[in-house]
Amino acid sequence: MSQTPPLDEQQLATLVDRFYEQVRVHPELGPVFNAAIDDWPEHKRLLTSFWSSVLLGTRSYRGQPMAAHRPHPIRPEHFDQWLALWQKTADSLLAPEHAALAREHAEKIGYSLRYGLGLQERKGALPLGVPIAGNA
Repeated sequence: MSQTPPLDEQQLATLVDRFYEQVRVHPELGPVFNAAIDDWPEHKRLLTSFWSSVLLGTRSYRGQPMAAHRPHPIRPEHFDQWLALWQKTADSLLAPEHAALAREHAEKIGYSLRYGLGLQERKGALPLGVPIAGNA
């Protein structure tokens, strides 16, 4: 029985790159992201650092996700579209257990952002800044 190799930074960089290439051309998400992002390569590096911190525990990300999202015209359905696209991309690129972990964290983060942006009532959301199991 072979064991799946651990998730690594290169896999996350590929996931982030492919995901945001799809976001850029998405009919609903593209206009929001393209208006907000001036430097896509830098944004992808920042988001790779974010996901590395979340999924690998690297603590390399130094940003404020809530503040970064607050000034943009984000609607509740954007989170569902973002999550569906993230799940599809993760499933196509990562081993099943890694894709499941990426989906699980994305759901929690999305829920917290929706709540923090006033787009959803709080029902068991994890507040931002609370370590997710395995990343303390």
